Amino acid sequence: MLDSGAVPCYRFRVPENEIIGIDDIVRGRVEWNTDTLGDFVLLRSNGQPVYNFCVAIDDATMGITHVLRAEEHLPNTLRQMLVYKALGFKIPRFGHMSLILAPDKSKLSKRHGATSVGDFKTQGFLKDAMVNYLALLGWNDGTEKEIYTTEELWDAFALERITKSPAVFDKVKLSWMNGQHLRALDEPVVTAMVGEHLKTVGVLKSAEGPLVAALAACVQNSLELVADAEAEVRPILGYPLAETVASGKADKIIEDGFGDIVAACVEGFESGALPEAIAAGDFKGWVNKTGKALERKGKRLFMPMRIALTGRMQGPDVGEQLSILALCEGEIAEEGLLVELPARMAELKAWAAEAGLKPAEKVEA
Repeated sequence: MLDSGAVPCYRFRVPENEIIGIDDIVRGRVEWNTDTLGDFVLLRSNGQPVYNFCVAIDDATMGITHVLRAEEHLPNTLRQMLVYKALGFKIPRFGHMSLILAPDKSKLSKRHGATSVGDFKTQGFLKDAMVNYLALLGWNDGTEKEIYTTEELWDAFALERITKSPAVFDKVKLSWMNGQHLRALDEPVVTAMVGEHLKTVGVLKSAEGPLVAALAACVQNSLELVADAEAEVRPILGYPLAETVASGKADKIIEDGFGDIVAACVEGFESGALPEAIAAGDFKGWVNKTGKALERKGKRLFMPMRIALTGRMQGPDVGEQLSILALCEGEIAEEGLLVELPARMAELKAWAAEAGLKPAEKVEA
């Protein structure tokens, strides 16, 4: 064949019936019989060396002491061990880790949303949260602890605690963990991040100032990603009363004497008692006084009051939301987004009249 001009490749002459083994850091003792392996190629016919030849020489000449890689590489280890032995190289310690799986337990791939680290950063995931989450995929320190700083991981991490079982990449869990790290940040850091995002998406004109600080403090505990701030802030600035009523979820609250709450809010606004209480930081005092007048308390007082003043059945503290409205003048970039207290009370009053809601009793301002 050489005489005919055929270009040869070079193969490794595999010894017969020899046991080759490693003490794998993750999987324990792993052995192979060389009879399961044919004479494998070292150099292709074009002169290019193959992976298993290159990587053994590359690692040995660089003094690599530990090779940690996916379990998919386990079949390559036999070939590499033979190369190490044949050339008299010191053999490193190997650790073959289980694959990260998709929620359906198949190999994680792009069709499951697998993406680059840069993409996670663009989505708003924090560096420390990513490190924390990835460290726990196939490793634990033997405790129930889940939230670690990077410094804590440096101290706690040990190769011997890597598990054989494959881990499932759960983006919901990652988002939850990101929220834990986000809430642990210093308030000025979160405020700056929230402000920059709200300016970027066109909600606010400025990324800093009293309004940004108030909004960040109001929504911080609800965030998993900084990008969530927009969805949290929009309802605070708006007044989705019509949507809440149309959903039917508030029917029982509206049927329970909601007209009394409407009358109390409108009269409190028109008399100035409500705006004065908000400005003085005594919104709860005004609510409690109104509750006594209506002989209401607890959920029968606070839930209808929340709907009347914010248009929603859930959200941050109502007093905080109303205080934020006073900081919004000239700060909102999106036209029509902000519904201030006078406009809210006008809409509430008009809706109640159209719905035929009337107070059962006269409420003093």
